[in-house]
Amino acid sequence: MTSTRAQTQPQTQPQTQPQARPEAARRSIGAAGPRLEAWEKVTGRAPYAVDHPVPGAAYAWVVQSTVARGVVVDVDTSRALAEDGVLGVLWHGNAPRLEPIGEPELMVLQSPRIAYRGQVVAVVVATSPEAARAGADLVRVREDGTKPDTVLRIDHPALYQPVQVNAGYPARSAIGDVDAGFAAAAVRIDATYRTPAEHHCAMEPHATTAFWERGCLVVFDGTQSSTAVHEALAGLFELPPQSVRVVNEHIGGGFGSKASPRANVVLAAMAARLVGRPVKLALTRQQLFAIAGYRTPTIQRIRLGATADGRLLAIGHEAVSQTSQLSEFVEQSAVLSRHMYAAPHRLTTHRVVALDVPTPVWMRAPGECPGAFALESAIDELAFAGNWDPVRLRIDNEPPVHPEEQIPFSSRHLVECLRDGAERFGWTDASGRVVRDPRPAVRRDGEWLVGTGVAASTYPALTWPSTALARATADQRFDVEVNAADIGTGARTVLRQIAADALDVPIHCVEITVGDSAIGPATVAGGSMGTASWGWAVTKACRLLRERIERDHGGHVPAGGVAVRADTTLEIRDRQEFARHAYGAQFCQVRVSTVTGEVRVDRLLGVFAAGRIVNPTTARSQLLGGMTMGLSGALLEQSVLDPRTGDFVTGDLAAYHVAVNADVPRIEVAWLDEHDPHLNPMGVKGIGEIGIVGTAAAVANAVHHATGVRVRELPIGLAEMITRSDA
Repeated sequence: MTSTRAQTQPQTQPQTQPQARPEAARRSIGAAGPRLEAWEKVTGRAPYAVDHPVPGAAYAWVVQSTVARGVVVDVDTSRALAEDGVLGVLWHGNAPRLEPIGEPELMVLQSPRIAYRGQVVAVVVATSPEAARAGADLVRVREDGTKPDTVLRIDHPALYQPVQVNAGYPARSAIGDVDAGFAAAAVRIDATYRTPAEHHCAMEPHATTAFWERGCLVVFDGTQSSTAVHEALAGLFELPPQSVRVVNEHIGGGFGSKASPRANVVLAAMAARLVGRPVKLALTRQQLFAIAGYRTPTIQRIRLGATADGRLLAIGHEAVSQTSQLSEFVEQSAVLSRHMYAAPHRLTTHRVVALDVPTPVWMRAPGECPGAFALESAIDELAFAGNWDPVRLRIDNEPPVHPEEQIPFSSRHLVECLRDGAERFGWTDASGRVVRDPRPAVRRDGEWLVGTGVAASTYPALTWPSTALARATADQRFDVEVNAADIGTGARTVLRQIAADALDVPIHCVEITVGDSAIGPATVAGGSMGTASWGWAVTKACRLLRERIERDHGGHVPAGGVAVRADTTLEIRDRQEFARHAYGAQFCQVRVSTVTGEVRVDRLLGVFAAGRIVNPTTARSQLLGGMTMGLSGALLEQSVLDPRTGDFVTGDLAAYHVAVNADVPRIEVAWLDEHDPHLNPMGVKGIGEIGIVGTAAAVANAVHHATGVRVRELPIGLAEMITRSDA
């Protein structure tokens, strides 16, 4: 395995792989190009969930609870039903009974219990959106509420340690004696870091069009996994799998909030059954803040102990988060500390408390994003305390194998990312000598203090079984189908490139179809495993198709065509055991005003090692987008909960701030030409999430370098900067 520097600008001439055919110049993988659906999207022709035309459609509007803990005593629908255009009102007294499938969040309108403020307690269906909304205003819901418990505290008496956290990781791991190792260390850091609740704020709201036809249920849903929605609906409504179809041709973003089935799709299906006609349901931006999930707030204690020469002896990472009274979701914030750096003494734990709040869900880089803010900030603190260069400290603690599992890494080029990024950023010169002045609060430009920071990133390189269908026609065309979800990442674009190379044909000969559960099961567009998983299935199907044409038909496609379906379950299950991860390093320069305390990011640089890059254009967009979202989280994003009511008071885009053009500086993206034969046939790792992982820590570390103020809580506010920036 080798790693060489790639150019900052996307490469249009990819390097030849070992298995390259003589016509390598015709290769599709590695070629830059725009997304296939770009024209449809910019012209408004791409149909999203509620854009699909269906005859006689009705519209639904939800009614939400106003208490965070209690029961619905009574629902008076009489005034709503008398409103012109209102066709019906669903509530727990008349809603169809659903079959439990193990996900309480989907058991909507099944009981009078209220578990959080904003929970759906009724749905009004009418002939127009306006009539549905007017009817919802006329529904009278009588609630009996009690004082809610809504505040996450490090000393909450109901905190407990679960068995597992998100993605199936054990909640606790321990090697050696972290207390003894910490006590023996020459340089120690013991600090607590806090991250707030955050909401996804995708452009397209959660929305569904649903209708029943001859006992079959069809939905157009804005989901990151039509397979998961298909399975959930079949179970909830006790339908044969062939009687449910879920279409998600275009999705306007998700960031994890649409990775699992949500209440909107179940409610739309129930409402369509109630009124006997198609129903469109689109949640409003305000409704999303209660119903669509969020990233849990975290409290994380990091203990790092090192020898006098900067070798880590002890790593302790204890994470606390919240979940709801309905369902357990535990953010895996401490997991990255299990493999990021070497140390003989290690402890990582997770504790969680069930509060009267909505259930948290996956949000871009769940676990790694908040976890890296804590760990990478602490590494910077340790470097400052020991008078070590932060880049050098990370390099000196590079593990040769996974520190806890003691298995080899399939590839690990974090050191190369750090070195390459340091030179590009001007942290080091061409010889590798550090030229950055480590002293805080010494660089000044008028009223602005200037500083630089660094952080490392990682994200697991996951794959999951999927199926794909490849079909050849007599006119030398190829149709490839895989139930991928393109949430704006360019999935259909890169899958077409993968298919063309596997078929050994020019890309214009291939048509790609995604976003339909009728194609067959496929994994979610999440966990940065979409391209790796779907692409593996596509590659297998296309190679088998090519072999069949050669073997059975002498290289010629018969008049009736040839089709092959492939499933990757066996290949993924039987893979050799490796620790598979992508890595990156982010560098940041900030300015902090000594007058207002305002923090401005001047420059961001990210260098990544993420396997083979299928399409430099779409890859650059994903990495740049992740870093932009990380900047947004560092400086702006925070969902504020009123502890008295359990209501997210920042419940719209006027109060919940996300980065806009004026907030985003020059962002540079680069990647290494990484070859890893232990991943999948394409040699790719996911890139959708790694860009966000280290960005907030890089910003916070730069703020410390600029001001001498150590920020341990996000978002980075003004008050502390104002009071201490001139100190």
